[in-house]
Amino acid sequence: MMDCLQCEQTLDGGCTTAGVCGKDPNLDSVQETMILGAKGVSAYAHHAREMGYVDEGVDATVHETLFHTLTNVNFDMDETIGQALDLGSAAIDAMELLDDAHTETLGTPEPAEVPENQVAGKSIVVTGHDLYALKELLEQSEGEGVNVYTHSEMLPAHGYPELAKYDHLKGNVGEAWFDQQDLFREFPGAIVGTSNCLMPPSGSYADRFYTTTVAGLEGATHLEDGDFSPVIEHAKELPEPDAGEWNSDETLSTGFYHETVLDMAPQIVEAVEEGKLRHFFVIAGCDGPTDGREYYRELAKSVPEDCVVLTTGCGKFRFNDLEYGTVPETEIPRFIDLGQCNNSISTVKIAAALAEAFDCSVNDLPVSIVLSWFEQKAVAVLLGLFDLGIQNVRIGPTIPEWLTDDVVELLNDEFGLQAVGDPEDDLAEMLGEPV
Repeated sequence: MMDCLQCEQTLDGGCTTAGVCGKDPNLDSVQETMILGAKGVSAYAHHAREMGYVDEGVDATVHETLFHTLTNVNFDMDETIGQALDLGSAAIDAMELLDDAHTETLGTPEPAEVPENQVAGKSIVVTGHDLYALKELLEQSEGEGVNVYTHSEMLPAHGYPELAKYDHLKGNVGEAWFDQQDLFREFPGAIVGTSNCLMPPSGSYADRFYTTTVAGLEGATHLEDGDFSPVIEHAKELPEPDAGEWNSDETLSTGFYHETVLDMAPQIVEAVEEGKLRHFFVIAGCDGPTDGREYYRELAKSVPEDCVVLTTGCGKFRFNDLEYGTVPETEIPRFIDLGQCNNSISTVKIAAALAEAFDCSVNDLPVSIVLSWFEQKAVAVLLGLFDLGIQNVRIGPTIPEWLTDDVVELLNDEFGLQAVGDPEDDLAEMLGEPV
């Protein structure tokens, strides 16, 4: 079944079983995937463009993909799937471009232990994904007597040298994006939203909420032309936290990067060959408030000591409070936070380098990928993995509603895509053990 309202010929309420034009639900399903993926690629490309980095090939592929989905353009399923894979290739290129923009503007990330939920003095918290906006805020607030804190996907900022060098970048508060309404009601300072994954502010803190770049919320104040002075001045006027509040002694690990991991490649190869390191689990993606996401914590908790968890995206807040330590008899960390969803390219580069080191294909590596999805950038990443030929990805907590049963079967046949199940059974299957 589909729900197409794309042209004037649509039936009352839309075409639901087949279009007047002849489009069927399976084609509609793939086209919807392409539209959502194009939105995700656009987010990566926009962040890169802010820092002066543009890839004309990425832009052209997004344009062609959207054109491909217009009314009565192309109803050939094979060509449509080919275009979807071309978009996946553009997603990889866009993430590469954004990675170059980040590292050349902000430096190469370095591992960091970040104070969690420790707030003092006049303060600003920054949420969203836009690291360049954070850089501008830190530059403008230096010496102003205001401390800056990160939230959700901004946590990895603490690993970038050109951000971490600011003494008033103090720590992180809260977890994934959807805790905003509770967290920001309690947070004593001003708030800046820089990109997507924002929630409408409740009345108690709307007057303290500011947005920048493409972000906008009704009731919040939008900052123009990269000028953060209004939020800085507002933060100075707000009360400091009471003694005894916001004084957690927790920390979170972040700031790993594919270069950091690949510097350990000789140790990793040796550990694998000696049987000390059995498997890598990429447990990555978006978090959300929906049921079924405890799966990811249960899976991460159950990963054996001779295995490593790599992660990107805010889904890590389901399990980044666990104590992982190192792989026994090695110095290889068992938990490696590669950063935002915007840093997903690091996993691809690690896998490619390890495949070269072991003289095998990526699909022959002892690596399993388990993704949590919430929105369009996760679709772009998944299309990128398909274009690279990555097999046997698990996705959850549910299969996207817009995918028809036939398209799900096609993705399973072609790429081994499957839904997450029971964490213990999935873990055993990924490790090659009897279920």
